[in-house]
Amino acid sequence: MANHRKSFKKNRQDGPVRAKKHLGQHFLKDESIAQEIAETLSFEGYKNVLEIGPGTGVLTKYILKEEVNLIAMDLDRESIAYLNTGFSLDNTLDKKGKFSVLEADFLKFDLLSLFKKEQFAITGNFPYNISTQIVFKTLEIKEQVPEFTGMFQKEVAERICSAEGSKAYGILSVYAQAFYDAEYLFTVPPEVFDPPPKVESGVLRLKRKNDFKLRVDEKLFLRVIKTAFNQRRKTLRNSLKSFALSDNLREDAIFALRPEQLAVADFVGLTEKIANDTV
Repeated sequence: MANHRKSFKKNRQDGPVRAKKHLGQHFLKDESIAQEIAETLSFEGYKNVLEIGPGTGVLTKYILKEEVNLIAMDLDRESIAYLNTGFSLDNTLDKKGKFSVLEADFLKFDLLSLFKKEQFAITGNFPYNISTQIVFKTLEIKEQVPEFTGMFQKEVAERICSAEGSKAYGILSVYAQAFYDAEYLFTVPPEVFDPPPKVESGVLRLKRKNDFKLRVDEKLFLRVIKTAFNQRRKTLRNSLKSFALSDNLREDAIFALRPEQLAVADFVGLTEKIANDTV
């Protein structure tokens, strides 16, 4: 896990957009961190980017330094008005990319309609109150999203990137890492936000695996993961009783383990055994 040792340059983004508590908004006011988040995008195999929750555009302007087709999605009409007027018309911005703003709810929007069938990355300073939902929604369209980067509450970012054996390792860790290589990049302190959150933040990157197709049914795979971790202190023999497994399968050595002891590949193998089980 990388340590973020750079000094933080505090440039407050004073402007017409006010952070709204009900939207979980904490506007980043540090230019150096915004630039570093933008630089987490590799642009390997894609030119389209969806930014969630652009706020005052502090991250947006650094993404636009690349030759990219960027759509910024937000529910905040103040933010949308600002990005569509003063921000978009600001000739001092070093913009190479194409830019548009979309008023929409990420969790309800048909994301596959954004860039037709083209690949696109997702990034942003994500609202912490819906950040895990954002990841699950992204996983539904993984065939079109080769890269996912951005800022989360530190605890959530660590959970997504945790390996087996860790206390943070859980449902989100296994499900995300089944399809993506997960990397925790750096930690961000509260004071670089306006208003400052009560927790530290963490920036991560998910890069889709070359072979991200599972050899098992994804719905069953997710059901196995959720059922196992919902009783994470129990062995799989006890936590997976609802699957009505055969006595023969229940004697398999893997059922003596607890879920945090299984790597992603082990969960795939476990799902395969369950799918092929005959009582």
